[in-house]
Amino acid sequence: MKKVLIIGNGISGMMCAIRCAELGMKVKLIAPGPSEQSQSVMAAGGINAVTESHEEGDSVQCHIEDTLKGGAYLAGSNAVKGLCSDAKEIIHYLERIGTVFSVDEHDRVLLRAFGGQTFKRTHYCGSSTGKHIVSALVMEVRRFEAAGFITRIMRHHFYSALISDGRCCGALFYNEDARELVPVYADALVMATGGQNSLFGKTTGSSRCDGYAVGRLFMQGAALKNLEFIQFHPTTLQTPQKRMLISEAVRGEGGRLFYMDGGQKVFFMEDKYGPGGNLMTRDLISREIVATGRDVFLDISFMDRKAIDSRLPEVRDICAKYRGIDISKEPIPVAPSVHYFMGGLAVHNDHETNITGLYAVGECASIYHGANRLGGNSLLSAMHSGKVAAENIYGKDLCEHADFDNYILAEQESLKKMLGAKSPFAAMHIRDMLSDTMREHMSIVRTAESLSKGVEDVRYYLSVAERIHYDASVSAYINYSLNGILTLALAALTCADARKESRGAHYRSDYPATLDEYRAATIISYNDGDMQVTFDRENVYED
Repeated sequence: MKKVLIIGNGISGMMCAIRCAELGMKVKLIAPGPSEQSQSVMAAGGINAVTESHEEGDSVQCHIEDTLKGGAYLAGSNAVKGLCSDAKEIIHYLERIGTVFSVDEHDRVLLRAFGGQTFKRTHYCGSSTGKHIVSALVMEVRRFEAAGFITRIMRHHFYSALISDGRCCGALFYNEDARELVPVYADALVMATGGQNSLFGKTTGSSRCDGYAVGRLFMQGAALKNLEFIQFHPTTLQTPQKRMLISEAVRGEGGRLFYMDGGQKVFFMEDKYGPGGNLMTRDLISREIVATGRDVFLDISFMDRKAIDSRLPEVRDICAKYRGIDISKEPIPVAPSVHYFMGGLAVHNDHETNITGLYAVGECASIYHGANRLGGNSLLSAMHSGKVAAENIYGKDLCEHADFDNYILAEQESLKKMLGAKSPFAAMHIRDMLSDTMREHMSIVRTAESLSKGVEDVRYYLSVAERIHYDASVSAYINYSLNGILTLALAALTCADARKESRGAHYRSDYPATLDEYRAATIISYNDGDMQVTFDRENVYED
């Protein structure tokens, strides 16, 4: 019986585990905490699919075309076709396991429009779709856990993959309780670790999704892809804790963006782009907000209070709780913030990386979204990618486990030495400085000069990362993860500097044109401290 190790228990990790179990494979599902605390619960707006309830004129082909166009034609046609074609079955599956999508008084499915979509095709559960899907998947995981097919393990942090001769045979974890490294062997390792929020500090996402796993695997030989494409969500609310997402659902329900000029509201998106201006793609709206140089607001107060309560309860509660705003009476002050990472581990259509036996699913895998993700496609890709990876693992040969005893002993000693080091530098201090650097130099608008300064800063942080002192007030993970996070940040800046054009979520004011020579995926590889960037046309859309 095949043994599969999955790291991360959000939607993509759970879906992969469930499908593996359905196929008769044994799964270990490992994460720092429970699924209910994963970033997936924050996904508010909905999940895209063309089903029997689609609007007149919509089709799977139209969904495919919207996805490819929204991604500036950097996603592969075959991958996107598989994603959109599977969407209907995914919706039906979610309904079968208990997800209750919103319906009208006649029990007809309600659909909303998200940016970049030709038709309304986003299914939703109020404004907390991710939370509902997580709850349904948790119950399925527990069912297979009771049957002996899934084992859940928490309070374990990823340390490194176990790789020998280009083949992955499991992973090494830091056990918080035992304070030691623990190997877990498997026939396949699936990464479901989410995005790279900690590179930027306060974002709309979870700080648990910090990018370390991707950075560490990069240092172990895994190729990365499209790291320069970082989606800024145009409407977020500043709070002392983080940037709170004001879901695209608000604009999907008719919300309007404006700024004040001489006592008058200026609906700048509608003035420039027409009636659909508030539902343009996220990268474009984010740049337009920045270009105003003004405080921008999102207004939904004209909507009936009962409709707000039924369709946007989470947005209503967030605004009331964190800023004392009643959205039925006053507008919401909004600004762009880092929200989603189109880049990550480079995977083939079967979700395997360039390392045999190593897979990636969900946000940490770069495959479906190209240069910019459509709203509503993230939950879809999380579900679909988990299924695809599981089905392909089922059909692959078993891994022959190598001897990792010497490697594990060496890493134990290395970790012990690191945690005993003394210096003026603390890991959290360097991570805070990194966040400042990335927000300034990897922002919505980029230039060669700014990116070069960002590279210089991160190289300095790396030069002191080996001499940090152990801070007993934080987890050992915070200390040992620093080098991987910094390396990933340097790789992202390097990719952004190499792409001398503007496309999708990557905008260079010094190279504002979109050039055909760059209609290619950015692939970056690592070899003993050196990074090499190439542009790959093989798996991108072709006319």
